Amino acid sequence: MTDFLAQRDSWSTANCSIARALEVVGNRTTLLLLREASFGTRRFDDFARRVGVSEPVAATRLKQLVADGLLDRRPYREPGQRTRDEYVLTAKGRDLLPVLVALRQWGDAYAADEVGPSVLVTHHDCGADVHARLRCDAGHDVPADELAVLPGPGLRAS
Repeated sequence: MTDFLAQRDSWSTANCSIARALEVVGNRTTLLLLREASFGTRRFDDFARRVGVSEPVAATRLKQLVADGLLDRRPYREPGQRTRDEYVLTAKGRDLLPVLVALRQWGDAYAADEVGPSVLVTHHDCGADVHARLRCDAGHDVPADELAVLPGPGLRAS
């Protein structure tokens, strides 16, 4: 353990990026709504049905995802129907796709039933499986025992 990590009892967690991210996406319904949006679901009724939540819960969570900038709400109208809204991922929402892939990958390995996962994610162009990996900017895959945790510019003392 580095001296820096040994001192972590003195850190303030007020600026923790993981804690702040969990404030936005840290519940089951939110992550499943984002899963559906990443699969191309756009309409309110489809979100509620596919995630298995009540309409009031879906409405509350979708409204919050729009407020947090992860989804955009856009009006659409089918012939003879009233105008409704559809929901699409924003750039900020699309940037969560690696997180969803990593959660799916972990779930495939440790939580899927014995027959295997319910969906596979592959590269459209070549058909190869898609995985989340820890990789440094120099292009090296980085195993967990080679990670270094260093103080960042936003670290605050408690």
